[in-house]
Amino acid sequence: MALSDTEITSAIKTGQIKIRPRIAKLNPAGVDLRIDRDLELNPGQQRLAATLERVELSENFLGILHIRSSLAREGIVASLALVDPGFQGQLTVSLHNAGDRPVRLTRGERFIQLSILRLGTPATHTYNGTYQNSRGIVKSRRRKKMENVIHGNRG
Repeated sequence: MALSDTEITSAIKTGQIKIRPRIAKLNPAGVDLRIDRDLELNPGQQRLAATLERVELSENFLGILHIRSSLAREGIVASLALVDPGFQGQLTVSLHNAGDRPVRLTRGERFIQLSILRLGTPATHTYNGTYQNSRGIVKSRRRKKMENVIHGNRG
């Protein structure tokens, strides 16, 4: 079940959810996150963007990211993933301008919303993957992993 603003506030007070440096805006069922730099997307262009905030979820919670509807109305679509229990770091999001006009985002502007769901039971295996403790924009690390598999390297 998705957390309400009251439940999010409570989980932050108890340290089960951490959002730093601060929450930009608490919504009835989620938290807006801000972009960490100025960004312009021309029609047809795709770019990576990072959240200004660092997010930490305990084993009790899962996050789901959504593009803000005002940006969707301007033609911005995003490739958004789940934020696994145990994740810690800034979030990298792929943005694409499917509209017919350039769209400018300014550092500190709210651009995605994080909805937080409480798990029925705490996760026994929390996130400890490639993107743990991400800072800034983090490009895909998939190719490096695939090259290591193909060439028999570990790492």
